[in-house]
Amino acid sequence: MNLAERLADYAHDLSYGDLGRTVVSEAKKRVVDALGCAVGAYDEEPVRIARSVASAGARGRSTILGTGTKASPDMAAFVNGLMIRYFDFNDTYLSKEPAHPSDNLGATLSAAESVGAGGRDLILSTVLAYEVQCRLCDAADIRHRGWDHVCYGLVSSALGAGKLLGLGKEELAQAVNIALNGHIAMRQVRAGELSMWKGASFSNAARNAVFAALLAKEGMKGPSPIFEGEMGFFRQVSGPFDLDVSAFGGRGRHFKLTETYVKYWPVEYHAQTAVWAAIELREKVGDPARVESVLVETHEAGYTILAKDKEKWRPTTRETADHSLPYTVATALLDGRVDNASYSPRRLADPKVRRLVSKVKVREDPALTALYPAGGMPNRITVKMPGGRTESAECAVPKGHPANPMVRGEVESKFRGLTERRLGAAGADEALRRLWDLEKVEDLGELTLALRVK
Repeated sequence: MNLAERLADYAHDLSYGDLGRTVVSEAKKRVVDALGCAVGAYDEEPVRIARSVASAGARGRSTILGTGTKASPDMAAFVNGLMIRYFDFNDTYLSKEPAHPSDNLGATLSAAESVGAGGRDLILSTVLAYEVQCRLCDAADIRHRGWDHVCYGLVSSALGAGKLLGLGKEELAQAVNIALNGHIAMRQVRAGELSMWKGASFSNAARNAVFAALLAKEGMKGPSPIFEGEMGFFRQVSGPFDLDVSAFGGRGRHFKLTETYVKYWPVEYHAQTAVWAAIELREKVGDPARVESVLVETHEAGYTILAKDKEKWRPTTRETADHSLPYTVATALLDGRVDNASYSPRRLADPKVRRLVSKVKVREDPALTALYPAGGMPNRITVKMPGGRTESAECAVPKGHPANPMVRGEVESKFRGLTERRLGAAGADEALRRLWDLEKVEDLGELTLALRVK
C-alpha cells in the first residue's frame, strides 16, 4: 500500500477506546486552550473579514464560533481555525518541522457539528489529526525547502474531518490525495514582514482539507500515489522519507498529543524561553532605560524564524512582532510580561520599546542548536549595564512544555483571561463546565452555543 492508503487505514481503524484516560484528559486541556484563543480573537480584523465572507449566504450546520451563524463545514473550518490561530497563543509541536496541532480543531469541530457528532467523536478525530500531523513533522523538514508547515495539515485535517464524515478507507485515501495535490502552501507567509495570512494559512489548509473530504465522500477521486508518485509530494516538496504508521498511537502505544506544548505567553514558541529569561533579568537590571546592550543567544530555529529578517527589529504588524525575538525580549524587559496588549499599534510605535529593541543583537549559538528540540528551545540573554556590569539568564524548558506542563487551573485561568470580556464570568464558567465534560456532550451545538459572544 502507498502512504496515503496506510494513513487512511490507521484513521479508519482508530477508535475512542484506543485513547485511554490520560490522552482524553490532555485532549480536553488543548481543546479548552484552543477555544479560549478563538473566543478571545473574536473581534480582530482578520477574523471579521473571514466571518463576513463565510456568513454571506451561509447555509449549513456548522457554527461560526462566537455567533449563531451556521455555514458549510469547510467555510466554518476556515473562520474557526483562524480564530484559534490568530493570537499565536495556541499549542505547538517542535520537531524536524514545527507545527500548531490545535489548528486542526477548526476542521474537526466544524465537521463534527455538521453531522451531529458528539464530544467523544470530536476528541477522537482531534487526537487522530494531532497524531498524523506530528508524525509527519517528525519525518521531514519542509520549511528549509521553502514550504509552510501547514502542508502537513492538509493530510491531518482531511483524515480528521473524513473520519467524522464517515468515510471508508478508500474515501479517506482519496481525501488525502485531493487535499495534498492542489493546496501546497509556500513559506513566504512567515518571511519578512508578516501579514494577516500568517494566522490564516493553516485555516485555509483546513478549509481545503474538509472540502476534499466532502468531495471524497461523494466519490471524487484524486491523483495517486500522492506521496510517492513521479510528481508527488516526496519529489516536489519534502524529499523522500519513511513513515512507520504501525508505530502510531493506539493499542498501548503513546499518542503524540501528549508531547505537544501549551503556550503561556502569546509569542512564537521558540521565544517562550526568551521571555522567561528576560523576566528573570528584569529583576536584576532595574531600570531598563539604563541598559546599554542586549545579546540574545539562541538556537538555529530561533534565529531563522524570529531574528533573521530585518523587519523583526521594527515590526509594524502584530504578526511580525509576536515572531520577533528583539521585540518580545524588549517588551518583557520593560513590562515583566508579554500579552495581547503588547501588540497594539500604540505599543508597536512606542519610542521606549523601539529604543530598547535597537539595542538588541541576536546570534545563533551552535551549542544551543545542538540541544534543540530534545533539550528544549534554549535562549540565553546577556544584558550590559553602565560601568561594564553584565547580567545573564538562560531558559530551555518553558512553562507549558511537556516537561514543565501547565496544570488544569493554569489553563482555566488563561481561558478566562481570553474569554470573560466576550462571555462574561458566568458564561466562561459555563463554557468550561461543558468543555471539561466534553466526552459526555452529545450535541456539540450546546458547546458552540455556550461559546456565543454576548
